[in-house]
Amino acid sequence: MQLFRLLLSLQALLALAFATDNGLTKLVTWDNGSLLVNGERIIIMAGEFHYQRLPVPELWLDVFQKFKANGMNTVSIYFFWSYHSASRGAHDFTTPGKDIQAMFDMAKKAGLYVIARPGPYCNAETNAGGFALWTSDGRGGKYRTSDETYHQAWSEWIAEVGVILKKNQITEGGPIILVQLENELQETTYSATNTLVLYMEQLKTAFREAGLIVPTTHNEKGFRSKSWSTDYMNVGGAVNIYGLDSYPGGLSCTNPNSGFNLPRTYYQWFHEVSPTQPELLPEFEGGWFQPWGGYFYDQCQAEHSPEFADVYYKGVVAQRVTLLSLYMAFGGTSWGHSAAPVVYTSYDYAAPLSETRQVTDKFKQFKLLALFTRVSQGLQNTVMESNGSGNAVDKPTIWTWVLKARDSPGRFYLAENNSTGSRAITDFTMTVNTSAGTISIPNMQLNGRQSRWVVTDYPLGKATTLLYSSAEVLTYGSFDSPVVVFYLKEGQAGEFAFKSSNNLKLETFGADSEVTSSTVAGAARHTKVSYKQAKGATVVRFSNGVLAYLLDVPTAWTFYAPPTVGDPNVKADQQVFVVGPYLVRSASVSGRTVSIVGDNANATTIEVYVGSTRVDQISWNGKAIATEKTKYGSLTGKIPGATDGTIALPTLNDFKTADSLPELSPSYNDKNWKVADKNTTLAVKPATLPVLYSSDYAFYTGAKLYRAYFSGIAARSLSITVQGGLAAGWNAWLNGQLIGGSPGNASLSATTVLLSFRNVTLKEKDNVVTVVTDYNGHDQTSTGPAGSENPRGIIAATLLSSNGTTLPIKSWKIQGNAGGEDNIDPVRGPMNEGGLYGERLGWHLPGFDTRSWKSGNPTEGIAKSGIQWYTSNFDLHVDEDLDVPVGIELGAPAGTVARVLLFVNGYQFGKFLPHIGPQTRFPIPPGIINMRGSNTLSIALWAQTDAGAKLSTLRFFEYARYQSGFPFGEINGKRLQPGWKDRSQYA
Repeated sequence: MQLFRLLLSLQALLALAFATDNGLTKLVTWDNGSLLVNGERIIIMAGEFHYQRLPVPELWLDVFQKFKANGMNTVSIYFFWSYHSASRGAHDFTTPGKDIQAMFDMAKKAGLYVIARPGPYCNAETNAGGFALWTSDGRGGKYRTSDETYHQAWSEWIAEVGVILKKNQITEGGPIILVQLENELQETTYSATNTLVLYMEQLKTAFREAGLIVPTTHNEKGFRSKSWSTDYMNVGGAVNIYGLDSYPGGLSCTNPNSGFNLPRTYYQWFHEVSPTQPELLPEFEGGWFQPWGGYFYDQCQAEHSPEFADVYYKGVVAQRVTLLSLYMAFGGTSWGHSAAPVVYTSYDYAAPLSETRQVTDKFKQFKLLALFTRVSQGLQNTVMESNGSGNAVDKPTIWTWVLKARDSPGRFYLAENNSTGSRAITDFTMTVNTSAGTISIPNMQLNGRQSRWVVTDYPLGKATTLLYSSAEVLTYGSFDSPVVVFYLKEGQAGEFAFKSSNNLKLETFGADSEVTSSTVAGAARHTKVSYKQAKGATVVRFSNGVLAYLLDVPTAWTFYAPPTVGDPNVKADQQVFVVGPYLVRSASVSGRTVSIVGDNANATTIEVYVGSTRVDQISWNGKAIATEKTKYGSLTGKIPGATDGTIALPTLNDFKTADSLPELSPSYNDKNWKVADKNTTLAVKPATLPVLYSSDYAFYTGAKLYRAYFSGIAARSLSITVQGGLAAGWNAWLNGQLIGGSPGNASLSATTVLLSFRNVTLKEKDNVVTVVTDYNGHDQTSTGPAGSENPRGIIAATLLSSNGTTLPIKSWKIQGNAGGEDNIDPVRGPMNEGGLYGERLGWHLPGFDTRSWKSGNPTEGIAKSGIQWYTSNFDLHVDEDLDVPVGIELGAPAGTVARVLLFVNGYQFGKFLPHIGPQTRFPIPPGIINMRGSNTLSIALWAQTDAGAKLSTLRFFEYARYQSGFPFGEINGKRLQPGWKDRSQYA
């Protein structure tokens, strides 16, 4: 046995010696099994996070702590060029929501590695796919090619963001371990002179010149092509570690029984495309986005189901994936105009951590796998031994993957339904190979959409090994004696045995799980332990010193293993075990006290296992609680919930109101507007002149307003095409009278309408057409013909006589967001505002004086077409130790055709389209809303027909409340909410 262990140790050392590096650093290396960081293997369990979609820096740490608590060791992050660069040559990394250095510091504090994804193109359902919006006028050149105009544009971005990325690499003490080049760029022509190959080489050069020396990655766009792998037809442009994006759910928001088909081809795909590298899924389905006119995320129960995590995430790990990142892990909010047209305001994404920062059951289920992979060293470097229907089991309806550890005798079996969407209850027997020979494990069961790990020769530290276990291992800890945690569904049978343990005696505590033991005779005599999982927790103390927790799934969801070190690669002897709370953020031991910091909704019992007889006191969120010690050595006590606090949310009925469309009046003074007189453009060729594309006049985001002047009474109509993105609408008025428009269509980016002048009295001179166009973002590159360069605003306009001949338009003027690309509100950033009159004058900002306005309420609304502005001020008083996610709910009477913008303390945090949908609830995070102080709420109500519009629902509500040890009281709303300054110049 000693010789065998010596050979295994030698094999492990040789594996490390032959690990591949990129020639720039040996701190991050890899082989076919896994990534190695600082010479140690690690299974990367990561999640995608976009700081842009949560512009409150203090809450980034909240999210990171929740990632860590639920088993993640890495965060993957896109860096959106559009968010940081309002104009060419300008880059903002210092205002609070764009301070990425602070974000890196928080990731490191939370104990997470970072996978950096700086683009220049990201996609991500974000405005222009992340391209700087100033490129949308054609100055960006031919996107995502080796075109030199494009090269010059994106090189500035990589150079600027690269300065910060460089100093946050692991090579300089930071958390970044990998950096991704580009995004989902498909290679289908394998030629060294192909423009995409040249582009990838340009990117690699730019990254290196910026000082980025950690390994590079890329993400293949599904099973569509085979791109940029050094192992597959490498003609240039290849990255160090190939990755494959995959969103295989195929789920329906209306039919929970549809889809749920997990591909079983990942292993084969990687074996062909990148056989010398570990298997990387840079984006695996953490959820899915929803379009305008689609469903709201709360309706999509299949995506939220913990069954999804149990089947899909286990299923890819069983195919040897050792770098797994969920997209999204936290989606957040596409506030302002940061969304691409394919999504609405919410980017909840049905992610494991909800838009309201709440831990979902899906995340809790993911945690069971993540904590298992954290301590399962044999799983870090395996070979595929076998797989298939009926493999190692006695039922053909069950598929089993069998992974064999390269560096030990251990094996990992994953049993799943042959049809992963099956809801059948199937009993079966599994036959496993162990160091003691072949063993049949009876009484196993898959209950519907469930997968189950079975381990063999599984070490619990240095002195004890499980010979096998059909009870799923959640984790184990090396304390004063080994502690192993198992879980099963209530009522399911589990069986396990310790290697080389004879005449084992046991004692049980807690729920009665009918634990029995029996001695199995033979060459490798051992004691078999069998049980039937009860509701709750059973604890078993064995005579060999091992302590076992037997948990049903709901109880396992309340189990946490907070590390006692800051290293993302947590070892089995660097943990504390906690059962009971909603969330455990951290744990530490000092003297006789174990201090736990976390969140809790309802008062409950907390149990803590430290493994030290001298520790006899629990502190919860800084306060000592009455503590008792159990017979098996853990500590228990009662912790409070949040139900005792009183929270009074205001009734939203005290509004002041003003007209936000004075531009309808023919006498309106537009002297400060830009004259739209360009006859050429770098973007898409115009159908009519002058060019009226808003980007050509440096108005990129939000609503745009146009005024056209013509003389005479011969005109009978105006043919006009407006393009604002999917679901964007528009209206036109002639001499102050509505002549039509488009309500918006979730399937159309542009609409063409012949506007009749039939009911309007024309004048001999100075007839004025006023057009207001809405905006739902610039397109991503997947939308033809020109992606992010697809124009916004008026695309074509022709004035027609009664016989269809073209008449002259004297002049056009255009107005958009205040200051255009000058970014006059840098804290909120370049995508927060549009060109509505109230926005231009800053009516949405805290401190704007509405005392001269009349009283009015959006529930009363307006009786004709137009845009009305409503503002209210209110206070909130929420205790500092509470986390209370709040939101605003909007509704409108059936048949209402309107567009509604919701501003909170100057941030546009909601867009409501009652005639298109689907969103009616809009979460507002702390920091955007002041939980302890004054707030300003503004609503812009755009009635698109002369029937007018009003709201039928307008209310504050709370999603939940938690007593928390997180310092929510330290969120600095003042620095995030600069107040009003005079903007009369932008009228």
